[in-house]
Amino acid sequence: MSTSGSGDELSHYREDGSAHMVDVSGKATTRREATASGVLRTRPDVVERIMSGDLPKGEALATARIAGILAAKQTPHLVPMCHPLPLSAITLDFRALESGVRVEATVATTAPTGVEMEALTAVSVAALTLFDMVKAVDHTAVIDQVRVEAKTGGTHDWTRDE
Repeated sequence: MSTSGSGDELSHYREDGSAHMVDVSGKATTRREATASGVLRTRPDVVERIMSGDLPKGEALATARIAGILAAKQTPHLVPMCHPLPLSAITLDFRALESGVRVEATVATTAPTGVEMEALTAVSVAALTLFDMVKAVDHTAVIDQVRVEAKTGGTHDWTRDE
């Protein structure tokens, strides 16, 4: 199997089926960016408390933003086949929805491989942090729809069509 990363192969597996880290040394070093999102589903009154900072554990959005940034930096320690990358930017934004809070992370680097996993990790840990901050007032909250929204750089750009 090839390790070219064209998307048609299972590039993290060798011909014998064993896992390995893909060799990206032949890929061009370009600016790469990825955006991911997810939703913490909760009651409207809890959304108001999150957005106003009125929770028993304190200011949830600032805490979740910091957690997401730290998580993106730790991605290669959490996901075995991820390359350690020099991250040049990590942003996390939160938007109130009627029945939840949308979490969006954008991560950028200049490297020979993309940052989709770092963006997904940032969103996931930020959403987990929000869950931790609201579980005292809504133990039924749910983390939902964690996904990549867009990526640029490398051989092709991609945006989710919806």
